[in-house]
Amino acid sequence: MDDFVRKKLSEWGLWAWMKTFRDQGIDEESFYCLDDQDIDNLITEDGPKAKFKQKLKLLKEHEKTTNAAQVSPLSNKTGKGKRVLEHQGGTSIPTKKLRPDITSQEKCMLSEAKKIMACVYEKLLYGDTTMLNAFLKKKICDLKMERREMVGVFGRTGAGKSSLINAVIGEKDLLSSGDLSACTTVIIKVEANKENHKYEAEIEFITKEEWELKQILLYLTTFFEDTSDHEGEDADDYDDAVEMLSAVYGEDWRSYETNLMDKLHFREIPEFLNSKKKTLTCETAKELSAKLVKYTRCGSKDEEIKRWFWPLVKCVTIRVPDNDLLQHITLVDLPGNGDRNKSRDSMWKEVVGNCSTVWIVTDINRSVSEKESWEILKRASSIMGNGGQCQQIHFICTKADKITKTKNCSADGVRAYICKRNMQAKEEVRREFRKLKEVKKYFSDECFKVFTVSSTEFQEKQWLEPADTEVPELQEFLQNLNDCHSETLNYVSGAYGILSLIQGANCREVADKKAEVCTDLEKNLKSGLKKVSESMLKTIDAFEVCLIEAVEEAKSSCESALKSFLKPEGVTGSGFHQTLKCVVKNNGVFKTRKGENHNLNETLASCLSENIDEEFMKIFPNESKSEPFRGAIGSFSLHAEALVEKYRDVQLQLEFLRTEEVKMKTKLNKTIRERKKEIYSSLMTTVEENMKACYKDAQQCEGKGLLKNMRNIIEQHVRAKKDGMFEKAKDEMLSKLRDLRVDILNTLEDIILEAIELSLRTDDDSLPDVKKELETVTKYYNELKKNTDQERSPTRAHQPGQSVAQVC
Repeated sequence: MDDFVRKKLSEWGLWAWMKTFRDQGIDEESFYCLDDQDIDNLITEDGPKAKFKQKLKLLKEHEKTTNAAQVSPLSNKTGKGKRVLEHQGGTSIPTKKLRPDITSQEKCMLSEAKKIMACVYEKLLYGDTTMLNAFLKKKICDLKMERREMVGVFGRTGAGKSSLINAVIGEKDLLSSGDLSACTTVIIKVEANKENHKYEAEIEFITKEEWELKQILLYLTTFFEDTSDHEGEDADDYDDAVEMLSAVYGEDWRSYETNLMDKLHFREIPEFLNSKKKTLTCETAKELSAKLVKYTRCGSKDEEIKRWFWPLVKCVTIRVPDNDLLQHITLVDLPGNGDRNKSRDSMWKEVVGNCSTVWIVTDINRSVSEKESWEILKRASSIMGNGGQCQQIHFICTKADKITKTKNCSADGVRAYICKRNMQAKEEVRREFRKLKEVKKYFSDECFKVFTVSSTEFQEKQWLEPADTEVPELQEFLQNLNDCHSETLNYVSGAYGILSLIQGANCREVADKKAEVCTDLEKNLKSGLKKVSESMLKTIDAFEVCLIEAVEEAKSSCESALKSFLKPEGVTGSGFHQTLKCVVKNNGVFKTRKGENHNLNETLASCLSENIDEEFMKIFPNESKSEPFRGAIGSFSLHAEALVEKYRDVQLQLEFLRTEEVKMKTKLNKTIRERKKEIYSSLMTTVEENMKACYKDAQQCEGKGLLKNMRNIIEQHVRAKKDGMFEKAKDEMLSKLRDLRVDILNTLEDIILEAIELSLRTDDDSLPDVKKELETVTKYYNELKKNTDQERSPTRAHQPGQSVAQVC
């Protein structure tokens, strides 16, 4: 097996199959000749097999495109990675590159470290099959952990979301914009294509069951048979049903003889019937954008398109080639306030909860007066805050270059006017934000920033300097968020630890020292676990007191909240009965066609959650500088660095344990972040479960007195069940918190004990000599760590790897 094959298997995470490829003599030439049968014989597991086939297919397409470009008289000769069309009057917008002085150097370090670890892994493949050998191979495979930050982009139709995203990432024609009658209906993710130089879109459909075709047709039949007047939410439901069916089937759905699930209706999208994803691949952003319209937008007047598939689409992921700003970032274009489809709404909540930053986009002329933007912020704040991981909110006022043009106005005058108007707009937005108490409890003024952006001016430079458009400032923000320093440092640090362990295991004459250091390490482990356990228990006990008080508050306040929901001010009974009917039909949740959200479960759950939010945030802060459980996990330490002074002979093993400790804390913090969302959402889940029977009973109401009867059923149910419901919600949340504590302690103990056992109590004569590899990676590690250490005041006890050459 040559370096090319080794590199590809390493890049694709298929370490375990290196030996098979080497034994079969697969080199670069034969690698490209592999067909499906060859691959089936080489890779026996379905998951890795499918991954390899897809990667090989993309690699062959890339090579074919590259070769074609090289022989074309129009090919670009200015350098690798530049798209040909950019030099033929293309439409890309210049973007700021990641800092070249740091990034290029770190990329080289990361690339070289990955090559070294691939070679070491291959050497281990041909060593003896021992516990330590297997442990080391697993650790090398675990090194490939890619960080990805998600930035959610909200805004009503026509606010300029698409133009903003296009301008910031430097792709003028990527997201469709300009048709004010059309709106984006599905979640669109935009990220980097790291496999080839094509523009790709992966379309994920809802399932056939989620299409709910029978329910839609039944509703329409009932609607026609009902002789009463149809208005309000009933009419909206009817319009929605007709719009969706007409989009997918044209006028065919009106014929009762038509089988609407016949595969002939889905000739363009057989993937929908087969529960698979559809992939589109194009050479240009403009071409891909044109193909995607029918999958993402409704209300468009494009007469050339006969069938629209947006009702069947759950999510679209667009991958952009050669884009530095998207290397570790996913921008998500989100429909404003969730979705009436349960599946899409569930994904909407999940994505919002995973966003580390949120952009609220609005027209500058409506930045304060437009209710939709502020409603989005209010509705999503708890999902982003305690139910998510959002750290920053950016309120982006678009079209900031729009002015009333006058004949005698100079360019300097226009610029001065725009800048002054934009400053005023920012201050007005900040004042409005300070009024939002329900948002402010999750996000402080420091988390909230306002931008006045002009995507058009950034491209055309008619009146403003690029900096005045504030697009470069958003690019700078993404650049910092995208900073690859931490990824490189984490990989190199892990590689340094693994190589230290391998080289340290080759030192045979320090067995007595190993026994002594194990005793000290296990003593430190026991002490550290005790401190973490006590600290977490103290935090949970304090939160339990808060929860008990919150339950009592919820019991007394929920009937008032319920009354406000069932009898809203300014709404007549005749105007509300259809809304409540829809709420009951949808198990407590209903979104109107206009985007208004009616959620009775949320109203009841908030009676409890609003009384614990502050304390919950102290346990699980979103701020990057704060740690969960008041820093209990961060304070844990084996004190391996201090032990180096006492046990110089086993310095390399101690270095491995120190790097393992850092990796373990990073992994635990990620786990805690995900479990936190589950813990917080348990309040809503408990309320939903307790209210199901009530909704089922209310659905039976009909005829005269419908509204009154539905209200009575709901009120009586809540009055009878509220005590048990809130007590159960409290118990469920505490149970999940305590389970998390136990899991954290077990993970800490298991990982550290395994690392101690295999690094200091296990001998392995078959391990390769990696002295040279360790010296190279140690140099990289020290260079990367230098900048980080300069920001810290405490002096390190020693420099990692300082005496590597003298240890063995």
